Amino acid sequence: MMRMKFLLLTVFLSVFCNRLTAQISSPGLGETNNASWSAIGIKQQLDEKNTSVSYVGFGRISGMDESNPFGYPALFVLNEEVSHKINNHWKYSGAISYRRAHEYGEDVAEPEQEMIEQEFRLYGRVKYTTTLGRFKWTNTARQEARKFYTEDFSRVPDDLQLRTRLKSQLYYSLDHDRENIVTASAEALFSISKDRSEGWDNLNYKEARFCLYYTYNPDDFPMIFDVGYMNDLIGTGNNISDVSYIAFDIIIENPFSS
Repeated sequence: MMRMKFLLLTVFLSVFCNRLTAQISSPGLGETNNASWSAIGIKQQLDEKNTSVSYVGFGRISGMDESNPFGYPALFVLNEEVSHKINNHWKYSGAISYRRAHEYGEDVAEPEQEMIEQEFRLYGRVKYTTTLGRFKWTNTARQEARKFYTEDFSRVPDDLQLRTRLKSQLYYSLDHDRENIVTASAEALFSISKDRSEGWDNLNYKEARFCLYYTYNPDDFPMIFDVGYMNDLIGTGNNISDVSYIAFDIIIENPFSS
């Protein structure tokens, strides 16, 4: 059943695969039943070709035996990304991110089992976009370098990870003014980690994420509103963890422009 669900989602999004500058997609929050993601950001046009997007985000989880997606704190994110538009098709960007994650033992409800993991992340991505009437199709390659620490900045065994993310996104404008947009996306994640004592392991597939978002971007109001759903399939074969997310974000546009 899980493999069939994975296959159907892949086929659907491959055929029907955002307003990329608007949506703050949910990060992964690990193995749980349900999860939630909320964020608020600022999108500032620096000049004709360069744009800055800054945001702060919060993730919460239900735990493995519960269903409330707002049950327990899971992640705090502070992110800054600057993008450069080469032409109507190509864009590249670079970013830095700080993340503070709550790691739980077998029983998420037991506070003494909770640990804090801190992460500093650098990433760059390249996007290619094609416009087809009301459709816009974007394919993205993203490379990340992730460094992990404990709560007091001590080192952890697997403290360095390189991760590759390949994503395909399609958005459809529901009106000619492009105020109402529906977005679908599919993303595959691969990573390789370095153990302090054993060195680098092999590059492996880790998970797939599928999203469906609705965006409201009114022309006469400098804010963008996104609400969406993400299905995160972690693992392979018969060992797949299926996590459902609800997500909401608000982006303020060009607050520092005259």
